[in-house]
Amino acid sequence: MLALPFGSKATPVLKGEQVLLRLPASSDYHQWAALRHASRSFLEPWEPRWSVNELERSGWRQRLERNKADYKSGTGFGFLIFKVADGQLAGGLTIGNIRRGVAQSCQIGYWMGEAHAGRGYMLGALKLVIPYAFDELRLHRIEAACIPSNARSVRVLEKAGFAREGLARSYLRINGAWQDHFLYALVADDRFR
Repeated sequence: MLALPFGSKATPVLKGEQVLLRLPASSDYHQWAALRHASRSFLEPWEPRWSVNELERSGWRQRLERNKADYKSGTGFGFLIFKVADGQLAGGLTIGNIRRGVAQSCQIGYWMGEAHAGRGYMLGALKLVIPYAFDELRLHRIEAACIPSNARSVRVLEKAGFAREGLARSYLRINGAWQDHFLYALVADDRFR
């Protein structure tokens, strides 16, 4: 369970009371594919259109290669979320599009398997990722976006302390259609207010 992927002892493992976040390993494929398959109708309205090989091992290998490249370049971390109680995969959370220089910011995206939704696991994951992004990665701003009708996503972002900053029209192509998104952000200084 705590095996570190990508052959590095420096890869992050974030552990809280309910959840553990770590980078994916090849051995996670079966659990990941089963959870995504079981949750397909639950996830599809909120995600980009699934590729033809979305749940195939070849798609998983491509995903791992992208995660590995992002990790090595410092532009992203694609975590899997596991329940501490039983080690079961519950979802995923990505810190992506890390920008340095004058921005010092990132964007987060996340998904939760249907059987695990509404149980506090994503809020627990966000509470681990927020200090990691600010304190370890030394970022100043974390951004997130969600479709206005995704009440669960709106709720979890607001519970985690994110502030709604506006609405971006036709922001992302989700499930084959351009969708408006609420834009949220959390700034490092917000934690001390």
